[in-house]
Amino acid sequence: MTLMGVSGVLSRIQDIQSQFNPGAINPDGSTVVPGTVTMSGGGGGDSDFASLLDNANGGASSTTGANGSVTGDAVVSDAKKYLGIPYVFGSTDPGKGLDCSSLVQRAYADLGIQLPRNSWEQAKAGQPVASLADAKPGDILAFGSPVHHVGIYLGDNQMIAAPHTGDHVKIQKVYEQPAAIRRVVTDAAAVAAQNLAAVRPAVLQGTGGLAGVPYGDLFVKAGTKYGVSPKLLAAVAKVESGYDPHAVSGVGARGLMQLMPSTAKGLGVDDAFDPEQAILGGAKLLAHNLREFKSLPLALAAYNAGGGAVKKYGGIPPFAETQAYVPKVQRALAALGG
Repeated sequence: MTLMGVSGVLSRIQDIQSQFNPGAINPDGSTVVPGTVTMSGGGGGDSDFASLLDNANGGASSTTGANGSVTGDAVVSDAKKYLGIPYVFGSTDPGKGLDCSSLVQRAYADLGIQLPRNSWEQAKAGQPVASLADAKPGDILAFGSPVHHVGIYLGDNQMIAAPHTGDHVKIQKVYEQPAAIRRVVTDAAAVAAQNLAAVRPAVLQGTGGLAGVPYGDLFVKAGTKYGVSPKLLAAVAKVESGYDPHAVSGVGARGLMQLMPSTAKGLGVDDAFDPEQAILGGAKLLAHNLREFKSLPLALAAYNAGGGAVKKYGGIPPFAETQAYVPKVQRALAALGG
């Protein structure tokens, strides 16, 4: 293990300072929640439908879409654009220079993926990789304990990194065993499929394990149509309305699935008080959220607060109602055996 060195010490000081100011700043000036990874892109789509989804149950609006098509090879290709740029501690501007973590952050940000600013936070992003033998191009290599340096793996025991003051962004050998290896994008499609599979019905027979649950057959029907677990739909209805098809919230959300009038209209629901229409509409909205956020907690947060709020905060929004809503639905789902 090599010594940290002056630049490593300086980088570590910056990391420690960031703990007292955890709102890391992205190259585009936006704030990142430490330890989170959010994916965004410039996707289009039906603007009216996007608008109603973002404003579901009163949430804020946004037109930024998720981008799940980025690969590790694309990250490597983008990082190579910065070869030769001098190392400048603390800089996120390629015109002036980059340090190790800003190089990693920018290579991902160019592809629409936001990472935390500092090396120790990046060492927690994505999913762990067991060893260098299992590493793939685009994986983040983190060095030191505590972590003080990061680079992007290229394959064949090589990485691209901004090493230290007096040097520049370059390709070099992986000089020591990384303290951590993290995969952010290579397995994105597989992770998304796994997350979706967790809430899809495996085999829909009878009432799908919803015997005795009000409107169980309608949850199965809607789940089959939109590929969403009937138990998840039942759990949402339980929390939203207590299975009351005539429920109306203080802000005007209606029916079993508590759809706002504008949301219901965009989902093709003419009468939110009609149980079948309401459940089909809720299933359609949840299916959209699951595809977009590739996470059950985030899909539920978007159902409650709107997709725009989830994107804005890079995770579950800091709203007391939403913070309580997500675990409440998850508990209801668990109680149903989901």
